[in-house]
Order: sequence, then structure tokens, then C-alpha cells
Amino acid sequence: MLQSPAPTDIAADGAFRPLTTTAPREYVHRAALAEVLLTADWCRTDETRFTFHAQWPRGHSFFVPVGGTHYDPMMAAETIRQVGAIVAHVGFEVPLGHQFLMWELNYRVEPRLTEVGGAPAELRLDVTCSDIRRRAGRLTGLRYEVVARQGGRVLATGSARYTCTSPEVYRRLRGDRLTDPRPGTVSPAAPVEPGTVGRDRIADVVLSPTGHANRWQLRVDTRHPVLFDHPGDHIPGMVLLEAARQAVHGQTPAGRTALPVAMDSAFHHYAEFGSPCWIEAEQAVDPGGPERLIRVTGRQDGQVVFTAITTVAELPA
Repeated sequence: MLQSPAPTDIAADGAFRPLTTTAPREYVHRAALAEVLLTADWCRTDETRFTFHAQWPRGHSFFVPVGGTHYDPMMAAETIRQVGAIVAHVGFEVPLGHQFLMWELNYRVEPRLTEVGGAPAELRLDVTCSDIRRRAGRLTGLRYEVVARQGGRVLATGSARYTCTSPEVYRRLRGDRLTDPRPGTVSPAAPVEPGTVGRDRIADVVLSPTGHANRWQLRVDTRHPVLFDHPGDHIPGMVLLEAARQAVHGQTPAGRTALPVAMDSAFHHYAEFGSPCWIEAEQAVDPGGPERLIRVTGRQDGQVVFTAITTVAELPA
């Protein structure tokens, strides 16, 4: 059984007591320790199943509680993303420095269980891997499912699928894109009004108005310390998911707060710097029930970059 080397302390009764630390930031592909949601407490139960743990803080610089009462569901998406990275490194011995390409990322949260309490949410994450692919003994991709429990109750579920490749292969794949400078000094496009997309600060807005109620330009600000936690040669998938979430808020009636309780997303192409990416939202089904279904599509240079179908509940403003 693979198990993390958790640090311990000696309690007053002389027993060893495990201490909680964050997982190594390199294992979850984060530069800032503050953005690591997983803890250094994991074990492998068989060839395809793992157990990890995570902590959701009551307050976060970017994943702000929705309506001031509920954990931001995008924290579930980020937790699932981090699980995929650490599974590859600690479970399948993928070397640090290999590149990951996410093809799908899905989540669903239980709204009544995501209310922010008097302490951070301590989560147990049961992970099952499938469709495991290898080449010459080295992992090249897999699918995984995550069940997140707090106090024994299922708070969120999700799944994802990715492929991974060596730095040498990635350099051949990306070619000149790796040498193009990231536009860190270029001023981002003008933002929409933050309140219309569920944000309080202009810096956190990733949509720019186009004059159409359901169409925006992706607003890319590489200075953002969370969305662009570290340099890269393309726009991160979490930026696209945030764009989908903000587009959903943009389709929510005034006086209501959108809670994106589920999202099924697919990534078809890299979202590149230096070319406009257009974000469009449309009702996927006729509204009328307690939840709405909204499809968000990102297009760049005439091709679909990603799609996200979001299930939306509404909270009183």
C-alpha cells in the first residue's frame, strides 16, 4: 500500500498524533503554497483506487463564498484537477516536468452540504482510476472519478480525463508556441461590471463586453495570482471554467445569485494567447424548474476550444 509519510507529534498520553500539512505544491502543479487544497495525507488501496484529503478554507482570495454563504463550487473543480496531478505523480510515477492535457472535467456539489460553517471543510476524497493507458511502461493518460465526503456525507462528486507527455514530446507538439512570450505586459480587455458576473473586484473578471447579452470576449490578465499561478504557453483550463461560471452569472436574473452546482466540461483545443476567444451562453433546456441548464461555448480562430454545460441553482441575493 502506498501511503504518504505524514509527520507526527507525541500527544500528552504518549501516543503518536499525525499532523496536517499541505501536499507538495509541485505534485498539484501550483507555484503558491496558498493555492494547494490537498493535504499530505494519502494512501493507495489497490492498483486503481486511492484516498486523499483536502481542506477548503472558509475564506479565499479568489474562490469567494457564493452569496457569502456557500463554498464556491469551482473549488470542487480545482480540487478534482489537483487530484489528477497528484495521482499521476505519486500513484503512477509520472516525473515532475511532464505536461498534462485535460480533456474533460466534471463536478457536482450538494448545495445544502456546501454552506460555510465555523471551521474549514475537511474532506476525504475517494478516487477511482480507469482507462489507464501506458506506453513503454510510462503513463500516458487516464480517467478518474472522485467522491468527496465531509463527516461521512457526500458533499461533491466529479471526474476528469487527461493525457500526459514528456517535455521532449510536448516541445515538438507546441513548436513555436513555446517561444512566444506570454503577454504579461499587455493590458487586458475592458471588464464587464463585476457584479453582473458574480464578482466583487475588477481584477477577478474574465469577461469583456461585446454589446451582446450572451456573448463576451475572454479577458486574459496574466498578472492574476490565482488564475495564472505560474507561467505557461496557453490559457489554463481553469480560466475557461471560470469564464463559463461568470457567463452563467451573466444569464441570471437581477436580484438572484447563481450557484453553479454542476458542470460538465470538455476541452477540444488549446486556448492560445494573442488571439481573441469568444464566450457564448445559451439555455440548454427550457427553464422553469428549481435548476437551469446553460451551455457555454468558447471559440477561437473559428474553432470550438471548450464547452461547458452548467446546472444552475439560484440563491436569494
